[in-house]
Amino acid sequence: MSRPTTRPRVPNFSSGPCTKRPGWSLQALEGAALGRSHRSVIGKAKLKEAIDLTRTVLQVPADYRIGIVPASDTGAVEMAMWSMLGTRTVEVVAWEAFGLEWVTDALKELKISPKVHVGDYGILPDLSAVDTRHNDVIFTWNGTAAGVRVPDGDWIAADREGVTICDATSAAFAMPLAWDKLDVVTFSWQKVMGGEAAHGMIVLSPRAVARIEGNTPAWPVPKVFRMAKDGKLIEGIFKGDTINTPSMLAVEDYLDTLNWAKSIGGLEALFARADANAKVVHDWVARTPWIGHLAANAATYTNTGVCLVITDPDVLAKGEKAVEAVAKGIADTLDREGIAYDIGAYRDAPAGLRIWCGGTVEASDLEALMPWLDWAFAAEKAKLAQAA
Repeated sequence: MSRPTTRPRVPNFSSGPCTKRPGWSLQALEGAALGRSHRSVIGKAKLKEAIDLTRTVLQVPADYRIGIVPASDTGAVEMAMWSMLGTRTVEVVAWEAFGLEWVTDALKELKISPKVHVGDYGILPDLSAVDTRHNDVIFTWNGTAAGVRVPDGDWIAADREGVTICDATSAAFAMPLAWDKLDVVTFSWQKVMGGEAAHGMIVLSPRAVARIEGNTPAWPVPKVFRMAKDGKLIEGIFKGDTINTPSMLAVEDYLDTLNWAKSIGGLEALFARADANAKVVHDWVARTPWIGHLAANAATYTNTGVCLVITDPDVLAKGEKAVEAVAKGIADTLDREGIAYDIGAYRDAPAGLRIWCGGTVEASDLEALMPWLDWAFAAEKAKLAQAA
């Protein structure tokens, strides 16, 4: 096929760190409290503003606490696990690399013998098999490496006795979260909001706070994971008094993107942008015979990191190595051309492509990308034919 002529204006389609909001420039960071202590009046005010704006934009319930914590989303999830588990049976639901990390933490690090529900990449485990009423549950709302999300929170018991810990890092700000069913929600700035990395967010329900205050872990809790002292929640964490030193430059960037989200209409506008972006990709897949979704069920398709696999029968007939070569060739070619950066599948996932569609991406850039994907695939398939 002929080489396309229209290029994406912004070629950043990475699934994390994700592209900056439309119109972003370094000038957005001019108000940063650089060279100042994060415990100074201005430093704490910036951190408190980030917490307050998160509550406003993400529509977090008023009685839930929000904290800025170290080590990105991973740190936030592990902070909850190390602080809260041990009093009840734990069930972990996983269907891709990041969910499997929480299985490893529970099984090999905390050694609490969890019940594990694991699905292959692209396939959501049977959620009806999870005892959400009696047990503590850990799960990922949206599988970053598989492009599979839970469709809703209906599978979680309203009268639960345990707590639910939800890794929402590729879901928060892009899709509705069932706050009444979630006791811990974690995410990171570098995903849907296109912020800078290294900082995590943890949101706690009143039930989660009660668990933290009433739980004495059977294992050592590192300083960066400690949310309680003398049986009481350390309230300062949730008012801008962070556990360790944050980057005030990254905080300013997060503030900028939160204010941008407010300016375009808030959470509903972010949802709409992600849905419209994902529709561009989903519609292209529906009319394109050589590509398909890694997600097996359309009801679980994500609207953020859409994961795709090669389905062309001629390529599949040549075996796994050929599929890997074609997928890698497409990603490498479009990277060299400056058309699309970082669209290869996650390293532990099946060979394919992963295209970020979160709200900071423009639909026009995705529309421009689709013909380039067809062009690059045609070139890679021709190479296979020549090699044969």
